[in-house]
Amino acid sequence: MTTMRKAVIAIMLLALTGCASQSTAIPTLGQVVPCNQISHVASGSGLQMPCLDGKSTLTFSTLRGPLIVNVWGSWCASCKDELPILRSFYSKSKSTVPILGVDVEEAKASEGSDFVVAQGMTWPSLLDPDGRSRGYFGMGVPVTWFIDVNGVVVHKEIGTLHSEQQLRDLTAKYLGVTVG
Repeated sequence: MTTMRKAVIAIMLLALTGCASQSTAIPTLGQVVPCNQISHVASGSGLQMPCLDGKSTLTFSTLRGPLIVNVWGSWCASCKDELPILRSFYSKSKSTVPILGVDVEEAKASEGSDFVVAQGMTWPSLLDPDGRSRGYFGMGVPVTWFIDVNGVVVHKEIGTLHSEQQLRDLTAKYLGVTVG
């Protein structure tokens, strides 16, 4: 093999390995999780949505925290971008600050379920099958809500989460919980 040919092969290999993304790797498959682990009171009125697993429903006025509600859609690139942050945070916080997802604006429920599995999500999600949450959450996603022990939305973080530290800081500031 000539020196020129070896150099071209080496450059091609470097170019190929330089394109590999390490930050978006999904460690494990996710699962559609039942919503029964989410803290809520027995009755209330207002916005009600089915759990993505199809087995229960939750009414937003009954939710109790500390709880983080992340509104997402499988079609949303920014939602996908923040998932590594949410996955990492949830692995450390699930016993003290659970996450509840809200899947919005899907053409079919199966798109949300498939996304949950493919993206390694292991927290429960609700499904907005008909756009009823638009008046509640607003039009844009992602948005992340922080709900206190009394069920009060104490903060709405509009837009993409940029780091796990940002999410830990928001959790400490608005929910009074430190997550390692």
